[in-house]
Amino acid sequence: MAKSVTDRTTFRVLGIDPGLNITGYAVVDLGAGEPRIVEAGAIRPDAKSGIGGRIRLIFDELTALLSEFRPDLVAVEKLYAHYKHPSTAILMGHARGVILLAAEQAGVGVRNLPATHVKKSLTGNGHASKLQVQRAIQAVCRLDKLPEPPDVADALAIALCAGRQGCFPVVKFV
Repeated sequence: MAKSVTDRTTFRVLGIDPGLNITGYAVVDLGAGEPRIVEAGAIRPDAKSGIGGRIRLIFDELTALLSEFRPDLVAVEKLYAHYKHPSTAILMGHARGVILLAAEQAGVGVRNLPATHVKKSLTGNGHASKLQVQRAIQAVCRLDKLPEPPDVADALAIALCAGRQGCFPVVKFV
């Protein structure tokens, strides 16, 4: 029989790296000891289905994840707009919107985290590359290989960061 959220001695976070092409997600249990990856993967909407079809798939998949894994918190990367690519932020905003709606409908609180804070928490460098984040996640979670695609590593990093008090402690590697 599955434990209910109130029976668990861990804190469960659903980390999400939003995107219209690939939305990375990771369900992580945090408690005493090492973080435990419960589920991680990517939602890959078909680019041919248009924006409406893509956000519908993201919404449906996240609704199913929220129902199945019942996280205590949803953590999502905060929207960042670079002046050279403003349309990227607008498109990412569509994905974030349905993510926030799914969490709200599930009654789960949301923590919005800037990418630089997540990277700094994990690597000590707020401007770490995707590969650096993948390697750090591989080390922290003791994975045999790099998490792929990078969006999954980002979602894992978001979940780990959100589960920490204040989101800023740097993980030290031995």
